[in-house]
Amino acid sequence: MLDLRGDPVELTAALVDIPSESGDEARIADEVEAALRAQTSGFDIVRSGNAVLARTRLRRPSRVLLAGHLDTVPAAGNLPSRRENGDLYGCGAADMKSGDAVFLHLAATLAEPAHDLTLVFYDCEEIEAASNGLGRIERELPDWLSADVAILGEPTAGYIEAGCQGTLRVVISATGTRAHSARSWLGDNAIHKLGAVLDRLAGYTARTVDIDGCAYREGLSAVRIDGGVAGNVIPDSASVTVNFRFAPDRSVAAALRHVHDVFDGLDVAIEQTDAAAGALPGLTRPAAKALVEAAGGRVRAKYGWTDVARFAALGIPAVNFGPGDPNLAHRRDERVPVANITAAVEMLRRYLSG
Repeated sequence: MLDLRGDPVELTAALVDIPSESGDEARIADEVEAALRAQTSGFDIVRSGNAVLARTRLRRPSRVLLAGHLDTVPAAGNLPSRRENGDLYGCGAADMKSGDAVFLHLAATLAEPAHDLTLVFYDCEEIEAASNGLGRIERELPDWLSADVAILGEPTAGYIEAGCQGTLRVVISATGTRAHSARSWLGDNAIHKLGAVLDRLAGYTARTVDIDGCAYREGLSAVRIDGGVAGNVIPDSASVTVNFRFAPDRSVAAALRHVHDVFDGLDVAIEQTDAAAGALPGLTRPAAKALVEAAGGRVRAKYGWTDVARFAALGIPAVNFGPGDPNLAHRRDERVPVANITAAVEMLRRYLSG
């Protein structure tokens, strides 16, 4: 059985050694559930598919939700775990079994938490959003996601990364007239029309927004170009896919309006293909402010989109905090410094103990 009360570094290694690629989390969920039932007290525990949920009912004035996904990307010859030069290597070591280990260890060793606790260990985070276990829990067990602040154990190298950016993808299309390239004047080159789109992108000045002391820098980037028929044909259609990473003070609708404004006046069509709202940091709320104080003010904006946005949509301030380095996630040499695991336990213990 997983030893929740022992060394959290060893617990991380034990979790890493249980393969749990997305969609195949039954074994690790079984192990986590069994360990929580045997080694914690005062928790109500339920199972939802391959997610495990636990919560206290201590009538504390606030509730903190600790959430971590149990799944990983496919292993890349990096199982089982190994130790080398102060680092623990293995698939999921950074993203995010070290974060899961921190939460599980604290659940088993905090005698008198200052907050009521909810733990959510969920499945299928690393694949399409429709399969995400948090979405299922929100639909089937919504009261389990109620809290004053949520901490998602995503790798942050020990910083609190508050909120997250929103993301929007659009396809910008141009049309023309097909012709033989030997008689190019008889055609209207759709690819050439995209030059004006690329000029706008190259000259774009990204906005930086300060929210609760976190600087969110936006970015508008071409990420794909499609077009062309053959080496001797003037193309009659072409497109560029553009990704807009926007600060969480914009809604998806406002972000889309901004993209239309950037390309206003060009002979192109703009079609939205994907979008997800960001999450405001909410660090001015009392429970979140106390977390920042416990972390010694080590706070920065989260670049990218994470499940904190799901909690923000429920009106719950949420942050990312985990011992792993996000730059090492999903790599063959994925690893986490063992000192970061210990430091994360100590910081959260201070916070949860009040």
